[in-house]
Amino acid sequence: MNINSGNETQAAHGIAGRHSNVAAEGPGIAEERGNTKAHGIAEAHSIAEAHSIAEAHSIAEGLGLRDPVCSLIRSKAGISLYRVEAEGKKLILKVFEHQEDAREIRNYSLLSGLGIPTLPLLGHTENALLLPDVEASTEYRLGRASDLEDPRTARDIAKWYRMLHQKGRSYLSGRVLPMYDESDVITVDNMRLTAERTGTADNPLWREITGNYPAIRSRIDALPRTLTYNDFYWTNLIVTRDHAFMFDYNLLGKGIAYGDIRNVTSSLSPGAAEAFTEEYGGIFPEEEKKADAFIAPLVTLYSACRCDTFPSWAGASLAELENGSILRHLEEWLHPFPHPCRPQ
Repeated sequence: MNINSGNETQAAHGIAGRHSNVAAEGPGIAEERGNTKAHGIAEAHSIAEAHSIAEAHSIAEGLGLRDPVCSLIRSKAGISLYRVEAEGKKLILKVFEHQEDAREIRNYSLLSGLGIPTLPLLGHTENALLLPDVEASTEYRLGRASDLEDPRTARDIAKWYRMLHQKGRSYLSGRVLPMYDESDVITVDNMRLTAERTGTADNPLWREITGNYPAIRSRIDALPRTLTYNDFYWTNLIVTRDHAFMFDYNLLGKGIAYGDIRNVTSSLSPGAAEAFTEEYGGIFPEEEKKADAFIAPLVTLYSACRCDTFPSWAGASLAELENGSILRHLEEWLHPFPHPCRPQ
């Protein structure tokens, strides 16, 4: 599988060459250089963290907090989380480096406006939002892995998803909004990239997509949309005494409801999944189920191919590609009636 680029290979060769030169200089010099480099990296990290904490302090003051004390929890992929203590309160400040990630701020406001349970948005700027610190709360608790096996919690989660989807359909009805949509990644160019990086360019799936792309795109765009969460896992779960809901809305957008349901039930234990399905209710159209069967693994594979190394969480989707399952699901959706010349 070709996940590393040529530039990365050249970089590896360059590093190997430099290691050889260091070895030739002798172990004493090599050790000294290594210590100097490690110290320099640590110092750079310390300076960067101090700068980011100063920025967080400034944002917190701008949100009206007096004498805030900020500490960095983590910073990854352009999103930084800070714990803030001010006026006897413990809060969380989330700062977005990239504008596209700042959509989460709008999503909090959207859900709140629709009456869908969320954490209270205590304040925000164009690139930051302020939330209560759940770990210091007596009202909320963070989700636990054991929640995935609890039928009662599963029912509470189902109530939240049902409300999201019901109100989402009404909200999107008659509106064409530029919201995040997972299926938007299914383009000819993105699928070509996926084929190259997975080393599967000869797989017939890619020819089927390229040869029928206008029809595929048109059919996907015609699928009924609602608000979808798109990122279910217990680490994104909030539980209270009488209900449960999801938080972290960076991937919330519009999509087909069945994709959300499959996302949840595939993570739950059999008993919890049964409770979730019973509570959620309703019957999903076969069109949505068949579309999701090929859209979901394609989205997963494209996302995986944007990583430096192919992640383990995409292994099942890669297997579906290689064994022909994705192609079969696409053909069943695209050609629901057997063609007289198509082999059965």
